[in-house]
Amino acid sequence: MRGMLSLIEVNLSNNWLSGAIPAFGPFQKSAASSFSGNAKLCGDPLDVDCGSIYSSNYGMDHRRISYRVALAVVGSCVLIFSLVSLMVVLFMWRERQEKEAAEKKAEAGEMVVPAPQVVASTVFIESLQQAIDLQSCVKATFKEANELTNGTFSTIYKAVMPSGMVICVKKLKSVDRAVIHHQTKMIRELERLAHINHPNLVRPIGYVIYDDIALLLHHHMPNGTLLHLLHNDGDSDDDKQKPDWPRLLSIAIDIAEGLAFLHQVATIHLDISSVNVFLDSHYNALLGEIEISKLLDPSKGTASISAVAGSFGYIPPEYAYTMQVTVPGNVYSFGVVLLEILTSKLPVDEGFGEGVDLVKWVHTAPARGETPEQIMDPRLSTVSFAWRRQMLAVLKVAMLCTERALAKRPKMKKVVEMLLEAKNS
Repeated sequence: MRGMLSLIEVNLSNNWLSGAIPAFGPFQKSAASSFSGNAKLCGDPLDVDCGSIYSSNYGMDHRRISYRVALAVVGSCVLIFSLVSLMVVLFMWRERQEKEAAEKKAEAGEMVVPAPQVVASTVFIESLQQAIDLQSCVKATFKEANELTNGTFSTIYKAVMPSGMVICVKKLKSVDRAVIHHQTKMIRELERLAHINHPNLVRPIGYVIYDDIALLLHHHMPNGTLLHLLHNDGDSDDDKQKPDWPRLLSIAIDIAEGLAFLHQVATIHLDISSVNVFLDSHYNALLGEIEISKLLDPSKGTASISAVAGSFGYIPPEYAYTMQVTVPGNVYSFGVVLLEILTSKLPVDEGFGEGVDLVKWVHTAPARGETPEQIMDPRLSTVSFAWRRQMLAVLKVAMLCTERALAKRPKMKKVVEMLLEAKNS
């Protein structure tokens, strides 16, 4: 418009224009009415100061921006606070849940301990390697409710695998450190024992070593031990499977055959007792704890009595001065088990009198005027003449096995023959 030199007057009324009127001669020479109807126009020739309009709009815009920023900041703070509060609440809830779970486990008798670091482990039987979880084996030993037997050299626990399989976990006691110090020898001996092929010996199926603890894995024996079978009369479940003489005689023969095999392969058992005789689902007897003699010192076939004593009541008298476990000593211990089967009495009982054990009580029966029939369990010996005859024959074998003189004790191979003769008599 600045090039329109002939322009004298303009009329821009009612056009909804806004802003400052430019400094241009025709604009300023025009009447104010030429710009009416434009509420947002300012400057000459209007009496509206542009400064007041702009400063007012700027203030309003500035306030709007400040309000939005403040709203965004406050909203962000509220969101962050809410998220942090939610995380704190979730963390406290989780801690409370874990604490309650730990308390429930403690009430149930289960120790809450972190899983230990396994140093060495293996499962010898390939078909069982997927079914056996080694951490489950370790954790089973932390719960007292899983304890099955507590012997001289080990405690045996029941362990249920995630697969549902049930096995026995044997936790070694006093020999733990010796085993760890000879780990390579131990593993070699366990592998050898795992391949022993005899139906009356409990063979290891694997092992776990952690810290200074050694665990041996075995098949689960559903009918427990001979100790349990003979002496747990108060258990209502046992009434259904009350031991009869034919079953007990078969168990005695099974033990004798397993022990005779050990002697044949130059292995001396260190703890022959009824608690170490295990019964499978068909009441076949298997002799346990066969690993102990080799684990104490794998380079020797015998072990010092200072490290090994066996179970009280089953220890032969000569061990007190020879300080050495022997084959005749094994025969003596087996004879105590036979007497335990025949009499249904424990090897040590207050009823025998002070300083008298089962062996002495049986051997001194004639001096007390008691007959063999009075020694034997009448619940068995009075059932039939055939049972009584067999029991008397087995009693003679037990008396020979528990002779004080080592030379009079028969070899286990001969014991097996005599027991089979008694069974067939």
